[in-house]
Amino acid sequence: MTQQDRQRISAGLADGLSYAEIARRLDRPTSTISREINRNDGPSGYRPERAHRATERRARRGTPAPPSAAGEPDGAAGEAADEAVTMAVRMGMPKMMARVLISLWLTDDGRLTAAELARRLKISPASVSTAVGYLTNQGLIRRERDPQRRRDIYVMDDDAWYRSMVHSSRQTLEAAEATKKAAEAFGLYTPVGRRLLASGAFLERISLDTLASAERWRDLLP
Repeated sequence: MTQQDRQRISAGLADGLSYAEIARRLDRPTSTISREINRNDGPSGYRPERAHRATERRARRGTPAPPSAAGEPDGAAGEAADEAVTMAVRMGMPKMMARVLISLWLTDDGRLTAAELARRLKISPASVSTAVGYLTNQGLIRRERDPQRRRDIYVMDDDAWYRSMVHSSRQTLEAAEATKKAAEAFGLYTPVGRRLLASGAFLERISLDTLASAERWRDLLP
């Protein structure tokens, strides 16, 4: 990999591109990009000049590059993981939260400690704490306490998407109620009141339909 390639990787990371998109632009396998970034301090610490010098030193010593983090998807699986993160970001989820969520989702049992998440994703404990706090509030993951080892374990259950949809819909129902009350305060026959009343009715109907649909198709989940 040339220094120019590494400059383009750095620019792609700064623009928030996924590993798969960076790989496509460089016409290289996603696994190559993933290894390059992860062996050189991860996405938040990647510096092209430093990465190039480190590669040259390894070549002079004949020392192989460090392997991928334990359990980290590679090859086709790694590309699928990157695409899942990209899709979650497009749906509105912050990138760090998306990376943590997908990392949990793609483990066999959906369970990782904060330390394991930090190691796999090469991020700081503070970043893990912020991400799991957000995901817990969204109903996507939950926290278990391991009293023997005095550590938290973060879990993504098989029905996480169901619980998240229900949580989101109930929040939208609350917003619908607040909007209808605001319509009454402005007056139901004023322009603002009519607009608010229509918006509240729409939000209420969508939320109720989503709750009913989530319940109807819940059995599709394990």
